[in-house]
Amino acid sequence: MDHDGTKAGFDCELLKKINNTINIPIIASGGAGTTSHFTEVFQKAGVDAALAASVFHYGEILIPDLKKELRENGIPVRF
Repeated sequence: MDHDGTKAGFDCELLKKINNTINIPIIASGGAGTTSHFTEVFQKAGVDAALAASVFHYGEILIPDLKKELRENGIPVRF
């Protein structure tokens, strides 16, 4: 959550350390600013899910665009 509101990307390094330490689902939160930030957090940190709010509320990222980005990078999404 240290990256919350920054739109500079998720803290992939910290999330990866957490993911390698505990055996529970990890939901990344805080820092999303682009669709590529979501791809990066899934690929680099191996999280189970990622969330964001303001980028969707203010139309900075459109959900169909995010789903397309994730699908194109082999990350499963719901339709």
